[in-house]
Amino acid sequence: MILHAGLIAARRDGAWRGVLIEGPSGSGKSDLALRAFEAGFSPVADDRTLLWVCDGRLFGRAPDSLRDLIEARGVDILRLNALPLSEVVLVARAGTPERLPEPQFVERLGVRLPVLQLDLKEASAPAKLGRALAIFDAGSNRRI
Repeated sequence: MILHAGLIAARRDGAWRGVLIEGPSGSGKSDLALRAFEAGFSPVADDRTLLWVCDGRLFGRAPDSLRDLIEARGVDILRLNALPLSEVVLVARAGTPERLPEPQFVERLGVRLPVLQLDLKEASAPAKLGRALAIFDAGSNRRI
């Protein structure tokens, strides 16, 4: 399945843990990814992410034609050294977050993932992604 979404990953406990960034065109998906790289995240896929399931876990990578590329809207297409793939453990969805929301989940290819509603253009968005990875236990989809 190819999804209109970006994928970034951070190294946690010896493994790459990926955040799928979903939102409409122009919502700031690539902009958030570029800022997240400065906060220690690594690129996996921009704009389109190829998803698959293996052993009950969701994985993603860039389609071959988009590998190592990211759009800096209004500037250029940038070439990066992207990870070849990452497990997907969290979905960041463009929108206006509630102050203290109840946990939300979504299924992608039958895998249940926690969802973080996020203003993608907010300066603190990369820090919130890092915190969300620390809060959610991807193995059980429960708050730690």
